[in-house]
Amino acid sequence: MIKSINISKLGLSLFIGIIACLLSSCDNEVDIQQAYPFTLETMPVQTKIVRGETAEIRCTLRREGRYDEARYTIRYFQPDGKGTLRMDDGTVFLPNDRYPLDREVFRLYYTSASSDQQTIDIYVEDNFGQCVQLTFDFNNENEEKEER
Repeated sequence: MIKSINISKLGLSLFIGIIACLLSSCDNEVDIQQAYPFTLETMPVQTKIVRGETAEIRCTLRREGRYDEARYTIRYFQPDGKGTLRMDDGTVFLPNDRYPLDREVFRLYYTSASSDQQTIDIYVEDNFGQCVQLTFDFNNENEEKEER
C-alpha cells in the first residue's frame, strides 16, 4: 500500500512538472512575419537611345512571402543626363518623389531629353524599410549614325 502511494505521488509530481514546463514556455503573442525579402526583376533593356526616343523597362516585383499590410512605393533619381520616366498607367514621375506601387507586374517608359550619356536609378521600397535599387545606363546614339 505504501509503494502504491509513493508511485502515485511520483506520477503526480511528474505530471505537474510536465504541465509546468509546457505552460511556462507558452507566449500569448502570435509570431507573424511581416517583412519578406523581395526583388525587382526586369527584361533586358536597350542601352542605346537618341534624344526623344523612349525605352521600355518591363518589371516584375518578386516577393518571397505574402503579408496583407505590405505596401510598396517606387521612385527614381537621374544622376546623369536628362529625361522623363513614366509608369504604364500614364503617371509621370518627378525625381525622388514616391509613388504607390499597387501591382507586381508593370512597365516603365524612359524618354530621353538629352544627347549625353544618361543614367537612372530606380528604387522600390516597402513599408518595413527594405529597398531594392536598379540602375540603367543609356548611351546616346547619334542620329546621324542611324541615317547611314
